[in-house]
Parts: sequence; C-alpha cells; structure tokens
Amino acid sequence: MHSIELLPDAATDRAVRGVWQALADEGLPSRSAHRHPTNRPHLTLATAETFPAQARTAVAEALVALPLPLHLTGLLRFSGRVNVLAWAVRRDAALLELHETVWRILRETPGVGDHSNPLLSPARWVPHITLGRGRGRGAVWPGPDGRWLPEGATGPGILPGRWAEARSYDSTSRTTAGIGPGAP
Repeated sequence: MHSIELLPDAATDRAVRGVWQALADEGLPSRSAHRHPTNRPHLTLATAETFPAQARTAVAEALVALPLPLHLTGLLRFSGRVNVLAWAVRRDAALLELHETVWRILRETPGVGDHSNPLLSPARWVPHITLGRGRGRGAVWPGPDGRWLPEGATGPGILPGRWAEARSYDSTSRTTAGIGPGAP
C-alpha cells in the first residue's frame, strides 16, 4: 500500500515530537515508540494499492500548491479496535481542495487499484496528526485534552504552521520518496 502524506514545517514537527515525548515520559502510548527511520509527523491525504508514474506525476503537479497553511486545533480521540490520540488539523479550503484533488487523481488513474481507505474519502476525512496508538478499553490517555499540548497564542493546542513538503510511503518496502515541489 502507498500513502500520500503532507509533512509540516520544522517548528511544527518539533512541537509534535514534543507531545510524542511527553506522552512517552508518562508511559503512555506514543508515536515516539515507533523507531523506524520513516516515522515522522505527517498528514495522510490518500492511499493506493500502487502508485504508478502517471499518478505520481499528476499528484506532483497538484502539490505545487505547497506550502499551505497548517492549523493544529486540539486533541481528537478515535476509538475502536485500536485507539488513537491525534492532534486535529483545521479543515481549511486550501487543504480540502488539495485533499480532494489527490483523492480524485488516485481514483481516476488506471492501475492504481480500488483498495483505498474509505476513511480518507473527502466525505469522511478527518485531518489529523497521530500522537499515539493504543489498545485496550477505557481511557488509554487519561486526563484532560489539553494536558499534553503546548500552549499556543490563542489556547492549548492551537498552533499555526505550514505544510512544507510531501512524500509517498510504501508500506511493503517501508520506504519514502519526496513528491512535489523540492522533491528529488
């Protein structure tokens, strides 16, 4: 499976990694525990079974919109088979347009496959940066939502930044490749 991901600017990356470390320091599930070299804060736009050159070129053309504004807005909690703690990303018009464009490109490119994650469809997408994943019932991350987030200018967890670059991630080979502006 291939994913198309946006990467935040350096300051936002450091802020997210700071939350990862704060969670880990309390013995709570955190992305800091994931030690693979490709692990870094990101926002998944779409997934595809394959990512042929035709799709890569079209997605790279769509990514000329980068950099885009990024606004982190507070915590999200997803529960299910795996619980997820995430930093919410504001759904502004430019981000939604880019997401829908990338989604459409992958859906319309022959040979990409139709096994994309339905939670990433424009109708269901909840943009976020994952902070931790954990199993179990009840409160995996106990306490108030603002507990681990840094204080922003307008409140806890409110942080502006930029989506600075993009990459593709291949879950089979566990490798990444830059895509779009500035990519090799």
